[in-house]
Amino acid sequence: MAGESAISADLSFHQLSASGVRALALGEGDSDVVDELLAAERSRRLLMLRALDDGLSRSGPALGSGAAVSPDEAWALLERVQKQSPEVFDDVLMCPHTGMWLSLALRRLRGTSYEDAPLWVVTGHLSALAAAAGARAGLDFSMTVPVRRGVVPLPTLGCAVVEASEPWSTAQVICGDGALRVLGARGEVAVPADRQESGPGWHAVRRVALGSKSHAKRLVLEELDPYRTFPRPSEPTLMTAAEEASWRKLLADAWGILLRDDAESADAMRPGLMSLAPVSARERFRPYSGTAGDAFGSVTASHPDDAAQLAATLVHEFQHTKLGGLMHLEALTRQAPDQDQTGPEELFYAPWRDDPRPLGGLLQGIYAFAGVARFWRVHRHAADAAYAPLAHFEFALWRTQVWSTLHLVAGHERLTPLGRSVIEALRERCAEWMADEVPDRELELAGEAAADHRARWRAHHLRPPAAAVDEAVRAWQRGESRPPAALEAEPELVPDPEGRHFDVTAILARYRVSEPEGAWRRTAALAGGVKGVDPGDVLLARGDLAGARHAYAAQLSGEGGSVAAWVGLGRALAAGQDAAARLLCRYPERARAVQDALRAGTGHGADPARLAEWLGRGGTTER
Repeated sequence: MAGESAISADLSFHQLSASGVRALALGEGDSDVVDELLAAERSRRLLMLRALDDGLSRSGPALGSGAAVSPDEAWALLERVQKQSPEVFDDVLMCPHTGMWLSLALRRLRGTSYEDAPLWVVTGHLSALAAAAGARAGLDFSMTVPVRRGVVPLPTLGCAVVEASEPWSTAQVICGDGALRVLGARGEVAVPADRQESGPGWHAVRRVALGSKSHAKRLVLEELDPYRTFPRPSEPTLMTAAEEASWRKLLADAWGILLRDDAESADAMRPGLMSLAPVSARERFRPYSGTAGDAFGSVTASHPDDAAQLAATLVHEFQHTKLGGLMHLEALTRQAPDQDQTGPEELFYAPWRDDPRPLGGLLQGIYAFAGVARFWRVHRHAADAAYAPLAHFEFALWRTQVWSTLHLVAGHERLTPLGRSVIEALRERCAEWMADEVPDRELELAGEAAADHRARWRAHHLRPPAAAVDEAVRAWQRGESRPPAALEAEPELVPDPEGRHFDVTAILARYRVSEPEGAWRRTAALAGGVKGVDPGDVLLARGDLAGARHAYAAQLSGEGGSVAAWVGLGRALAAGQDAAARLLCRYPERARAVQDALRAGTGHGADPARLAEWLGRGGTTER
């Protein structure tokens, strides 16, 4: 094949240094550790290119109408680039979105589709990569590349917009005498001489320079590459001038915060964090962010509330990046001995998610939020007086959630030796944090938020044994003094796809500490601006227990009430009805199941508080 040398060069056995493994196990690691991960990732990408070549050779005519997009020509151009400008070759190879595309293309060749583009368009992205690399290397060439809904992506450079009558077609990329042109079926786009500048029909990649001198960091604001999003590609989404300016300022401020409060993470991000794909702002205190293991160095993030939140988000996502790189070298978990490839996977409670998570996903969350806790631990002492309460709350919440989840998985039989090392190292570090002092108010709010999230999760996803529920219904109807002991048996995990927004108590706590007398106190449900918040939740946050009890009971007495209202009722009852409150805060799934069964059998349910008080007379051993 034409690209044989490009694919086979520099493949070697990779092994992290002992100090690197230890640093990563603790959730840490500087630029030297990241350089080790990047070296391994480079070899992985080369192996994926080799696998792609093998797959393309087997596909042959199956590539269909895109035969004009020649993989052989792409391999040949990439080989020329590697020989004449190896730094350009590596830059294109190590672009995060190259990794994402390689992964999706290989899966597509194996029969799994993540988009509606024809196979030849997906695999033809290789030609777009080759054209971008060739242009950056200053080579003369002509290359046929795919057109995706009128867009010709040239990764790491930008994209050209051409007229197209069909969603999938081809264009010619021509580079000669220093000029770069894109010829579509109905016209030509001339790329500006300074390819970092946009022009008619041409959108250049936006780059941000952060810091200066030894603290300098360059980052791509990626809005063009189709493979910047996952699990499926997307079309370009251009920022407005105001959005770009806002992102530039927030990133500069966040970088300054990281340099001051988490210098090691900033040092690691300098080589390892390569691009950020912005998306629209979400609700306040609910930023969206994501990474993919195949896109090492890329982060997708919504417009943040402030620079500190963005700094925490970057730490969070870069933790995923580091752990993903480590897992490419050695697994943290093994398949359960009694589980075949099609059997059900064991699922766990994750205090940062609404859905039950598999062990691998849980470890990712532990690792990411350990980094978040580490960041807030320091930042709370550096933040200004008005922001410090929120930072104290974030630290208290996430150290609690990480600590409890570490205990949940410690010693699990499916952990590999490396997995056990990571968990034990993080427990060692988190134990130090648990001894740190936090102001009483923020500590209490964090405890309430953690307990509420867990209780809401239980109410949605756990089901007591059906026979025990039926027995409890009969006992209630007979007027017995206490529920049957069978109701205390281990509940079954039945994922509820309707479970959403279990973080509402944490969201309200953030409002409480950042705006103690804010407008949120004067509206029944934050004017509908916070998903999942019911009027009872706001009344409870305001300290109106009687009003909250009435609101929750009204919901639960009718049909279609919020499942989480059982938990809210428990918290609202805490001051006067200890048995009911304890039951609803620890085992809300029992009240939900019995009430549902009563309503199904008789057409109406019991008084929620009375039912909870009766159920509370049974055992309440923590499970």
